[in-house]
Amino acid sequence: MATKARKLPSGNYRSQVSFTGKDGKREYKSFTASTKKEAELLAAAFEMEKERLAKIPNWTLGEAIDQYIEMKRPTASPTTITGYEKIRNHSFDSIMNIPIGKLTEDMLQVAVHEEMNRPSRRGGVQSAKSVKNAYGLVSSVLNQYLPGSIFRVNLPKTARQIRSLPSPSDIFQAVKGSKIELACLLAMWLSLSESEIRGLTKSKSIDVEKDGTYYLTIREVVVWADGHYQRKALAKTDKRIRRHKVPPYIKDLIDQVEDDIIVPYIPSVLLRNLQRLLRENGLPEITFHDLRHVNASVMAMLHIPDVYAQERGGWASDHIMKSVYMETFSKERQAVDATIDHYFEAFIK
Repeated sequence: MATKARKLPSGNYRSQVSFTGKDGKREYKSFTASTKKEAELLAAAFEMEKERLAKIPNWTLGEAIDQYIEMKRPTASPTTITGYEKIRNHSFDSIMNIPIGKLTEDMLQVAVHEEMNRPSRRGGVQSAKSVKNAYGLVSSVLNQYLPGSIFRVNLPKTARQIRSLPSPSDIFQAVKGSKIELACLLAMWLSLSESEIRGLTKSKSIDVEKDGTYYLTIREVVVWADGHYQRKALAKTDKRIRRHKVPPYIKDLIDQVEDDIIVPYIPSVLLRNLQRLLRENGLPEITFHDLRHVNASVMAMLHIPDVYAQERGGWASDHIMKSVYMETFSKERQAVDATIDHYFEAFIK
């Protein structure tokens, strides 16, 4: 407990803090300053810091991450938990067994540099994005269990990549008639992600209005979690819940699918077939996710207003997503869909 500051013969003031040391014995810490208030403030700050440190769990960083994962498991998505567990098992090996109360800024900085040079499974080293994501978990854990601590760590900068993607018409010609044609068009035309495409079913995702117009609603996704692929429903407030008018060409392809699951292929099959077809047609290889970038480029080229581009891609606010999910489309949104459909239909026909 801090004592009131007393004036010394020198004219300065001194305040003391008594506390229990590591060996259980009573210890004292003195603080001297030119004014009584300053000496007492220094003593109070030391006392508060001692109390804070005394409350720090005696966990290693790895154990703290384990506790954090269990705390988040009931509310976080399976993919988020799987990502956390991957970081726990593979990243920051040099500091995982260090008690969190003993971690320093220098230790964390060295660990980040080591992570930047850790070999990647795909060859080379870890990407800047992977390092940032991994440290993001560490930072969240330290903020949770070391409240008030501030660590200033320099993270790698993500280099902006500018690539030339194949044109939509070239991609269409490459995949036309293949088993992945439908999946590719759902991504490139309707801006669906791979997990959304694999979550589509005829029974839950397709419905028809009174005027005979077919609509596709994102209700489920298929994601990798806990060592296997899982089908899960999206939360009612998830911004990815959205609805698209189904173009006739895509509707015909869906009708040709015999089973309820519209796209039954795992991601590796989609990627392998897409890149093979692109190579065979003399086109640069891209990832399946790049088809969403193609869609975004098309919307920018057609001058689609941001609000509708974000709405179609699932990047808008919860308010917009819920209004789209619950209501019929406005005339403006219908005009946007028609513009995009006309673009794709022009080279498909």
